[in-house]
Amino acid sequence: MRRQTASTLAASFLTLAATLSVQAAEKRPYGDVDLVIELGAGGKFVPSFLGSKDLLFTPYPIVSMSYFRLPGVFELGGGPKTALNFGPSFRIIGERDPNDEPGLAGTRGLDATYELGVKAGYEFNFDEVYGAEVLGEVRGAFGEASGVVGSFGVDGIVRPTKQIELKLGPRANFGSSGFTSTYFNVSEAESIASGGNLAAYDAGGGIYSVGLKASARYEFKPDWFLNADAGYDRFVGDAKDSPIVATAGSENQYTVGLGISKRFSVDLFRD
Repeated sequence: MRRQTASTLAASFLTLAATLSVQAAEKRPYGDVDLVIELGAGGKFVPSFLGSKDLLFTPYPIVSMSYFRLPGVFELGGGPKTALNFGPSFRIIGERDPNDEPGLAGTRGLDATYELGVKAGYEFNFDEVYGAEVLGEVRGAFGEASGVVGSFGVDGIVRPTKQIELKLGPRANFGSSGFTSTYFNVSEAESIASGGNLAAYDAGGGIYSVGLKASARYEFKPDWFLNADAGYDRFVGDAKDSPIVATAGSENQYTVGLGISKRFSVDLFRD
Protein backbone atom coordinates (compact mmCIF):
# COMPACT_ATOMS: atom_id res chain seq x y z
CA MET A 1 0.00 0.00 0.00
CA ARG A 2 2.81 2.37 0.96
CA ARG A 3 4.73 1.44 -2.19
CA GLN A 4 1.64 2.14 -4.28
CA THR A 5 1.10 5.47 -2.54
CA ALA A 6 4.75 6.43 -3.02
CA SER A 7 4.57 5.45 -6.69
CA THR A 8 1.40 7.47 -7.14
CA LEU A 9 2.95 10.52 -5.47
CA ALA A 10 6.10 10.18 -7.57
CA ALA A 11 4.07 9.93 -10.76
CA SER A 12 2.00 12.95 -9.75
CA PHE A 13 5.13 14.94 -8.98
CA LEU A 14 6.69 14.09 -12.35
CA THR A 15 3.46 15.00 -14.13
CA LEU A 16 3.31 18.33 -12.28
CA ALA A 17 6.98 19.05 -13.02
CA ALA A 18 6.47 18.29 -16.70
CA THR A 19 3.38 20.51 -16.80
CA LEU A 20 5.21 23.40 -15.13
CA SER A 21 8.13 22.92 -17.49
CA VAL A 22 5.85 23.14 -20.51
CA GLN A 23 4.09 26.19 -19.07
CA ALA A 24 7.42 27.86 -18.36
CA ALA A 25 8.52 27.22 -21.93
CA GLU A 26 5.25 28.63 -23.23
CA LYS A 27 5.62 31.75 -21.06
CA ARG A 28 9.31 32.20 -21.77
CA PRO A 29 9.31 35.81 -22.99
CA TYR A 30 12.39 35.64 -25.21
CA GLY A 31 12.17 32.08 -26.51
CA ASP A 32 15.58 30.44 -26.20
CA VAL A 33 17.28 33.66 -25.09
CA ASP A 34 18.79 33.47 -21.59
CA LEU A 35 20.18 36.97 -21.15
CA VAL A 36 18.94 40.40 -22.21
CA ILE A 37 21.40 43.16 -21.40
CA GLU A 38 21.79 46.76 -22.49
CA LEU A 39 25.22 48.33 -22.90
CA GLY A 40 26.24 51.84 -23.87
CA ALA A 41 28.02 55.02 -22.93
CA GLY A 42 27.32 58.68 -22.55
CA GLY A 43 28.44 61.98 -21.11
CA LYS A 44 27.00 63.97 -18.24
CA PHE A 45 27.40 67.38 -16.62
CA VAL A 46 27.53 66.91 -12.84
CA PRO A 47 28.61 69.09 -9.89
CA SER A 48 32.43 69.22 -9.83
CA PHE A 49 32.22 68.07 -6.20
CA LEU A 50 29.32 67.29 -3.87
CA GLY A 51 27.88 70.69 -3.01
CA SER A 52 29.57 72.59 -5.82
CA LYS A 53 27.79 75.27 -7.82
CA ASP A 54 30.00 74.50 -10.84
CA LEU A 55 29.43 71.66 -13.32
CA LEU A 56 31.98 69.22 -14.69
CA PHE A 57 31.61 67.03 -17.79
CA THR A 58 32.28 63.33 -17.20
CA PRO A 59 31.71 60.13 -19.23
CA TYR A 60 29.53 57.37 -17.77
CA PRO A 61 28.66 53.78 -18.69
CA ILE A 62 25.15 52.48 -19.42
CA VAL A 63 24.66 48.94 -18.11
CA SER A 64 21.34 47.29 -17.29
CA MET A 65 19.90 43.81 -17.40
CA SER A 66 16.21 43.10 -17.93
CA TYR A 67 16.19 39.32 -18.19
CA PHE A 68 18.31 36.40 -17.01
CA ARG A 69 17.46 32.71 -16.99
CA LEU A 70 19.44 29.84 -15.51
CA PRO A 71 17.66 26.77 -16.95
CA GLY A 72 16.01 24.65 -14.30
CA VAL A 73 17.10 26.97 -11.49
CA PHE A 74 15.57 30.46 -11.68
CA GLU A 75 14.34 33.19 -13.99
CA LEU A 76 14.56 36.94 -13.39
CA GLY A 77 12.82 39.60 -15.41
CA GLY A 78 9.90 39.51 -17.78
CA GLY A 79 9.06 40.23 -21.38
CA PRO A 80 10.53 42.77 -23.77
CA LYS A 81 8.62 45.42 -21.81
CA THR A 82 9.70 43.74 -18.61
CA ALA A 83 8.41 44.83 -15.23
CA LEU A 84 11.79 44.18 -13.61
CA ASN A 85 15.15 45.68 -14.48
CA PHE A 86 18.37 45.45 -12.53
CA GLY A 87 22.09 45.98 -12.93
CA PRO A 88 25.19 47.63 -11.54
CA SER A 89 25.17 51.20 -10.23
CA PHE A 90 28.15 53.57 -10.57
CA ARG A 91 29.00 57.08 -9.48
CA ILE A 92 32.18 59.14 -9.27
CA ILE A 93 32.41 62.28 -7.13
CA GLY A 94 35.22 64.50 -8.33
CA GLU A 95 38.06 65.77 -6.19
CA ARG A 96 37.64 68.96 -4.17
CA ASP A 97 40.52 71.44 -4.40
CA PRO A 98 40.34 74.45 -2.05
CA ASN A 99 42.50 76.41 -4.51
CA ASP A 100 39.69 76.25 -7.07
CA GLU A 101 37.05 77.77 -4.80
CA PRO A 102 37.84 80.82 -2.62
CA GLY A 103 35.06 79.91 -0.20
CA LEU A 104 36.85 76.63 0.63
CA ALA A 105 40.07 78.34 1.76
CA GLY A 106 41.36 76.62 4.88
CA THR A 107 39.74 73.24 4.20
CA ARG A 108 41.68 70.15 3.24
CA GLY A 109 41.68 68.89 -0.33
CA LEU A 110 39.61 65.80 -1.13
CA ASP A 111 40.45 63.10 -3.65
CA ALA A 112 37.77 61.51 -5.83
CA THR A 113 35.27 59.07 -4.35
CA TYR A 114 34.17 56.00 -6.30
CA GLU A 115 30.86 54.26 -5.72
CA LEU A 116 29.84 50.80 -6.90
CA GLY A 117 26.68 48.84 -6.14
CA VAL A 118 23.39 47.63 -7.56
CA LYS A 119 20.19 49.18 -8.85
CA ALA A 120 16.73 47.75 -9.45
CA GLY A 121 13.34 48.96 -10.63
CA TYR A 122 9.88 47.46 -10.96
CA GLU A 123 7.29 48.76 -13.43
CA PHE A 124 3.52 48.75 -13.11
CA ASN A 125 2.01 49.21 -16.57
CA PHE A 126 -1.56 50.48 -16.43
CA ASP A 127 -1.95 50.31 -20.21
CA GLU A 128 0.19 50.71 -23.34
CA VAL A 129 0.72 54.42 -22.69
CA TYR A 130 0.85 54.98 -18.91
CA GLY A 131 2.78 53.29 -16.16
CA ALA A 132 4.80 53.82 -12.99
CA GLU A 133 8.08 52.51 -11.61
CA VAL A 134 9.51 52.05 -8.13
CA LEU A 135 13.30 52.09 -8.10
CA GLY A 136 16.32 52.21 -5.84
CA GLU A 137 20.11 52.06 -5.76
CA VAL A 138 22.59 51.04 -3.06
CA ARG A 139 26.34 51.56 -3.43
CA GLY A 140 29.48 51.24 -1.39
CA ALA A 141 31.79 54.25 -1.41
CA PHE A 142 35.57 54.04 -1.43
CA GLY A 143 38.44 56.38 -2.18
CA GLU A 144 38.25 59.68 -0.31
CA ALA A 145 34.93 58.88 1.36
CA SER A 146 33.72 55.54 2.66
CA GLY A 147 30.33 54.25 3.69
CA VAL A 148 26.99 53.31 2.17
CA VAL A 149 25.11 55.62 -0.19
CA GLY A 150 22.13 55.31 -2.47
CA SER A 151 18.80 56.67 -3.61
CA PHE A 152 15.17 55.68 -3.98
CA GLY A 153 12.21 57.10 -5.83
CA VAL A 154 9.12 56.68 -7.99
CA ASP A 155 8.60 57.57 -11.64
CA GLY A 156 5.52 58.22 -13.69
CA ILE A 157 5.88 56.77 -17.21
CA VAL A 158 4.35 57.94 -20.49
CA ARG A 159 4.91 56.19 -23.85
CA PRO A 160 3.33 58.44 -26.52
CA THR A 161 4.63 56.09 -29.23
CA LYS A 162 6.20 52.63 -29.27
CA GLN A 163 9.62 54.22 -29.77
CA ILE A 164 9.48 56.96 -27.11
CA GLU A 165 9.42 56.58 -23.34
CA LEU A 166 9.29 59.52 -20.90
CA LYS A 167 9.81 59.33 -17.13
CA LEU A 168 9.53 61.86 -14.32
CA GLY A 169 9.56 61.42 -10.56
CA PRO A 170 10.92 62.37 -7.13
CA ARG A 171 14.20 61.13 -5.65
CA ALA A 172 15.76 60.97 -2.21
CA ASN A 173 19.50 60.45 -1.73
CA PHE A 174 20.99 59.04 1.46
CA GLY A 175 24.43 58.40 2.89
CA SER A 176 25.94 56.95 6.03
CA SER A 177 27.75 59.25 8.45
CA GLY A 178 31.12 58.08 7.14
CA PHE A 179 30.13 59.46 3.73
CA THR A 180 28.37 62.69 4.72
CA SER A 181 31.07 63.71 7.20
CA THR A 182 33.64 63.73 4.39
CA TYR A 183 31.77 66.31 2.34
CA PHE A 184 29.85 68.37 4.88
CA ASN A 185 31.99 68.43 8.05
CA VAL A 186 34.25 71.34 8.99
CA SER A 187 36.87 70.51 11.63
CA GLU A 188 38.04 72.95 14.30
CA ALA A 189 41.40 73.21 12.53
CA GLU A 190 39.71 73.98 9.19
CA SER A 191 37.50 76.59 10.84
CA ILE A 192 40.56 78.34 12.28
CA ALA A 193 42.46 78.06 8.98
CA SER A 194 39.52 79.65 7.15
CA GLY A 195 39.83 82.73 9.38
CA GLY A 196 36.42 82.04 10.86
CA ASN A 197 34.73 82.11 7.46
CA LEU A 198 33.60 78.50 7.97
CA ALA A 199 32.24 77.52 11.36
CA ALA A 200 33.13 74.12 12.79
CA TYR A 201 30.39 71.64 11.86
CA ASP A 202 29.58 67.96 12.29
CA ALA A 203 27.05 66.42 9.87
CA GLY A 204 25.16 63.20 10.56
CA GLY A 205 24.10 60.50 8.15
CA GLY A 206 20.69 59.96 6.57
CA ILE A 207 18.81 61.60 3.70
CA TYR A 208 20.96 64.50 2.53
CA SER A 209 19.07 65.64 -0.59
CA VAL A 210 15.74 65.33 -2.37
CA GLY A 211 14.75 66.28 -5.88
CA LEU A 212 13.35 65.32 -9.27
CA LYS A 213 14.69 63.32 -12.17
CA ALA A 214 13.43 63.30 -15.75
CA SER A 215 14.48 61.02 -18.59
CA ALA A 216 13.61 60.48 -22.23
CA ARG A 217 14.39 57.38 -24.28
CA TYR A 218 14.07 56.99 -28.06
CA GLU A 219 14.46 53.69 -29.94
CA PHE A 220 15.73 55.14 -33.23
CA LYS A 221 16.27 51.66 -34.72
CA PRO A 222 15.51 48.17 -33.37
CA ASP A 223 17.44 47.62 -30.10
CA TRP A 224 19.30 50.96 -30.39
CA PHE A 225 18.41 53.74 -27.94
CA LEU A 226 19.15 57.41 -27.45
CA ASN A 227 18.97 58.23 -23.72
CA ALA A 228 18.68 61.71 -22.20
CA ASP A 229 18.22 62.63 -18.56
CA ALA A 230 18.24 65.65 -16.28
CA GLY A 231 18.10 65.93 -12.51
CA TYR A 232 17.65 68.51 -9.78
CA ASP A 233 18.53 67.88 -6.13
CA ARG A 234 18.28 70.18 -3.12
CA PHE A 235 20.23 69.53 0.05
CA VAL A 236 18.20 69.03 3.22
CA GLY A 237 18.90 68.56 6.93
CA ASP A 238 22.51 68.53 8.08
CA ALA A 239 23.83 68.78 4.52
CA LYS A 240 21.89 71.98 3.82
CA ASP A 241 23.11 73.60 7.04
CA SER A 242 26.77 72.73 6.40
CA PRO A 243 29.04 75.78 5.94
CA ILE A 244 30.53 73.96 2.94
CA VAL A 245 27.16 74.28 1.19
CA ALA A 246 25.86 77.52 2.70
CA THR A 247 29.10 79.52 2.31
CA ALA A 248 31.22 77.89 -0.38
CA GLY A 249 28.79 75.91 -2.53
CA SER A 250 25.13 75.70 -3.41
CA GLU A 251 22.18 73.83 -1.94
CA ASN A 252 20.87 73.34 -5.49
CA GLN A 253 22.52 70.59 -7.55
CA TYR A 254 21.91 69.94 -11.24
CA THR A 255 22.82 67.15 -13.68
CA VAL A 256 22.16 66.63 -17.39
CA GLY A 257 23.32 63.78 -19.60
CA LEU A 258 23.04 62.16 -23.01
CA GLY A 259 24.03 58.65 -24.10
CA ILE A 260 23.52 55.87 -26.62
CA SER A 261 22.96 52.19 -25.89
CA LYS A 262 22.20 48.86 -27.55
CA ARG A 263 20.18 45.92 -26.26
CA PHE A 264 21.69 42.45 -26.71
CA SER A 265 19.82 39.15 -26.49
CA VAL A 266 22.06 36.14 -25.86
CA ASP A 267 21.41 32.39 -25.81
CA LEU A 268 23.87 31.31 -23.10
CA PHE A 269 22.61 27.77 -22.54
CA ARG A 270 21.57 25.60 -25.44
CA ASP A 271 18.78 23.58 -23.86
